[in-house]
Amino acid sequence: MQNVEIYTSDSCIQCIKAKEFLKNNNIEYMEHNISKNSEDRRTLIGMGYMSIPVTIINGEHVLGFDLNRMKKLLGI
Repeated sequence: MQNVEIYTSDSCIQCIKAKEFLKNNNIEYMEHNISKNSEDRRTLIGMGYMSIPVTIINGEHVLGFDLNRMKKLLGI
């Protein structure tokens, strides 16, 4: 089973695309919405990121909606 987390916000189009990709490929994920949770925002900044989406797949970080990298890390 894949371990997938994604940092998003409500107004991020790339975040919506990334989540749709995961859903369409039946990949379960945990979403951290920085618009709704300030602790998630602090965690994201603590990792050194100032933009979203950030997807963490089995410990590997993907900045933005990098479809090719996500597919590679997920084995799709």
